[in-house]
Amino acid sequence: MAGSVALENPVARPLVDRHGRVADDLRISLTERCNLRCTYCMPAEGLPLAPDDALMTRQEIVRLATIAVNDLNVRSIRLTGGEPLLRRDLVEIVGELAPLDVDLSLTTNAVGLASRAQALADAGLQRINISLDTLDPTHAQLLSRRSLLPRVLEGIDAAEAANLTPIKINAVLMPGVNDGDDAVELLEWCLDRDFELRFIEQMPLDADRTWDHATFVTAAKVRELLEDRGVVLRPHPAPRDGAPAERFDVFAADGTRRGTIGIIASISEPFCADCRRTRLTAEGTVRHCLFARTETDLLGPLRDGATDAQLAELWRVAMWGKPAAHGIDARFVAPERSMSQIGG
Repeated sequence: MAGSVALENPVARPLVDRHGRVADDLRISLTERCNLRCTYCMPAEGLPLAPDDALMTRQEIVRLATIAVNDLNVRSIRLTGGEPLLRRDLVEIVGELAPLDVDLSLTTNAVGLASRAQALADAGLQRINISLDTLDPTHAQLLSRRSLLPRVLEGIDAAEAANLTPIKINAVLMPGVNDGDDAVELLEWCLDRDFELRFIEQMPLDADRTWDHATFVTAAKVRELLEDRGVVLRPHPAPRDGAPAERFDVFAADGTRRGTIGIIASISEPFCADCRRTRLTAEGTVRHCLFARTETDLLGPLRDGATDAQLAELWRVAMWGKPAAHGIDARFVAPERSMSQIGG
């Protein structure tokens, strides 16, 4: 049984599931709040928010992250949301996590990043991923339901100036909106600035439940779109090594390599067999899969006085129960919580 196996040696053992995968990449959601209302994530009116006292404090985030690193051999931590820049204590969180022996990164929509990028870099943040679906102001407003594209671009400039590199740009292509010229324009912009663009398939985690298995923009459609417009792609030679993105080198017509892109095909070309991620929601619950319908509470036991060893054991048992694959097909039932509530 999962519990008996996990309990054999509770000290400094990794997060292994029954299929032999080891989770060493931790995503921590800092907040459910967001200042955008992207159509593939949140409804226009927003979502009900958990009360502040139900969310992890800075000290609780740091304690669970430290357990992950010291007891569970986690080697990478990415801070997510919602929008993590909405945490007033974000710089302090980064500063307390920075001494841990991990690769420390942040995923953000960059609204408000212009004033905080240097402070985050000074606190010890190493890398940054920024969501940017299009450079077209009209399409950006349509997708995010906000007119904040200029602030996003200012944030990207600030991240580059603060040397939060390499900068990765995350784009979700939505059918009939930004899945044409927008995508190529964004790619050219990223190549010119030495950013790595990653196209991410829309996932069935939108609160409006508009995701359609028959019409979402697949990885194959992305490759076809780019190649039809003369973009030359070749598989990147480095091993994928559990990364969510399949990477491609981009070449000019004369054979000159221009840069690298990634395509994250969680739905059409799933990489579940080599998934290495474990997740903490802003409410301190473990999700063994982004698409899971169950969670394991760590925050409650932590507040009730559980030891580090006990919390690590709860985490191991939660990850041991991870299924072999997410099972997304035409019969898939989406989790009740949307992407912003889970953490990207």
